[in-house]
Amino acid sequence: MLRGLYTAASGMMTQEQRHNTVTQNIANVNTAGYKATNSVQRSFPEVLVSMIGGNDSSNAGRKLGKFNTGVYAEESISLYTEGALRETGKNTDFALVSSFTVQNPATGQDYPFDASGRYVDENGEVIYRPEGFFTVQDENGDTRYTRNGSFRVSPEGNLLSESGYQVLDNNNRPIILTGSASDFTVNEQGEIMDAAGNGTGIILGVSIVSQPHGLIREGNGVFRMSDPDGEVRFMTPADNGVVRQGFIEGSNVDPTQSMVELTAALRAYETNQKIVQYYDRTLEKAVNEIGRV
Repeated sequence: MLRGLYTAASGMMTQEQRHNTVTQNIANVNTAGYKATNSVQRSFPEVLVSMIGGNDSSNAGRKLGKFNTGVYAEESISLYTEGALRETGKNTDFALVSSFTVQNPATGQDYPFDASGRYVDENGEVIYRPEGFFTVQDENGDTRYTRNGSFRVSPEGNLLSESGYQVLDNNNRPIILTGSASDFTVNEQGEIMDAAGNGTGIILGVSIVSQPHGLIREGNGVFRMSDPDGEVRFMTPADNGVVRQGFIEGSNVDPTQSMVELTAALRAYETNQKIVQYYDRTLEKAVNEIGRV
């Protein structure tokens, strides 16, 4: 009896985590460059059920089958699909349009990634599509990555992210602009041009992360690599990536799907809650009524 109680309780905790994940997505539906998160659920390991006891000794140890004893929220996975671009007209706003590919060495063809940027081969190996990010440096000098291209220029000419981090060029150096903030443009390859349209030799550091599933959120739309030695390189003109000045990438959260997920999590939570209440009433009868017999 208590096994069912624990199973229902684990279901309630899992749906609570699922609910928290969806509400976080909804709260950031208008956050520039925000990437939605999905909560991955997994059942507890299967256990073998056997018949024990009884008057018939032939039933002892009879195998009844396997079943799971609950579910838990294993992890949260970010979806790196691109959000819709919104034109702002500000020359310090940038959006990254990227569609990077990976070639299958066996066939010479590009992997057909699905909408979430994954491909599972015939051996079950998961291959992820590389993703591009603007490269920034936090106050501790550590490299971070973001899709939020809402930048600003400090009085000293430093190009800063919305969180106040230094925006880096493709040589990992902080970008410092000379002259007025309105006197520069950026071409599609990310090169900063002066007021006369001449190249300055400074290129926005657009990092291509080969294993984006290894990124860890730090808040404010900023990510860091879980493995400091993970494969990251800067975008080159040969890559299929474009920097759009005067645009901002919106959130990739689907509000309609999020509301469906929210309702489903609530209904599942209520179902498990009723099961817990049922077990509570059953235990109450076992203790207070059957115990008096």
